[in-house]
Amino acid sequence: MLFPKNMGEYLSIDEVSLSQGELYTFLTNKNGRGKKGTLVASIKGTLSKDIVKVLEKLPLTTRELVKEVTLDMAKNMESAVKCCFPCADLVTDRFHVVKLTLEALQHIRIKHRWQELDKENIAIEKAKEQGKKYIPEVLENGDTPKQLLARCRYIMAKKTSDWTPNQKLRAEILFREYPIIKKAYEHTMEFRNIYEHNTLVGAKEKFLNWIKKSMEQEIKEFYTVANSVQNNLHNILNFFNNRNTNANAESFNSKIKLFRANLRGVTDTPFFLFRLYKLFA
Repeated sequence: MLFPKNMGEYLSIDEVSLSQGELYTFLTNKNGRGKKGTLVASIKGTLSKDIVKVLEKLPLTTRELVKEVTLDMAKNMESAVKCCFPCADLVTDRFHVVKLTLEALQHIRIKHRWQELDKENIAIEKAKEQGKKYIPEVLENGDTPKQLLARCRYIMAKKTSDWTPNQKLRAEILFREYPIIKKAYEHTMEFRNIYEHNTLVGAKEKFLNWIKKSMEQEIKEFYTVANSVQNNLHNILNFFNNRNTNANAESFNSKIKLFRANLRGVTDTPFFLFRLYKLFA
């Protein structure tokens, strides 16, 4: 479905599952603010050629008016947007980029948790062989090592200024017991802070320094992140022109999911899309 009257200068593109994992691509107008006039196009599938086929039905003169499109790091979306909106700047959503670094950090935490689980299982077996009762190590906050690594999950996604007193204590113990996690956390927060920079030139220098530092630290979990940032740096830096994100697209996706939940699922997809059109196009 295509609704050309809703075209704006600043758009977002993202995919969402409607039924049984079937993905649809939605193009939305930021100025619609999730209300009437938000939905520009809904396209079945995520293939670049399918997206282009639908969007090229719009006159080129209309598409050339688009100044900026925010999207995630999917190359199919990038290819389609470049083809359909030749005058638009592509902006890689900051939250998707930061999410990569957070996932690398969590991977390190999970790896250490599995190591602690293995260590505990070996200790339990030894205690059984010796006819003794296994007594786990308990840290000063009452956590065992495996509990500490499980319970710090949400702490590591927050800045130190947002920690509660209990979280500060747990983080202090965590960083003392696992220095590599402290190093990875600080590296992740350093990356997040780049987005607080006001100028594109300054941000570019910070990103390049972060990439270099990632390689020097030899924390392999960050290698993929550094390479992804390097390969998408131009689109990432476009964020600093207008500081737009894909938050409106994610919010629109949430509305679709809530609408779908209220209807107890989607049984008639064309009719569901028609209702979305009546509400948001």
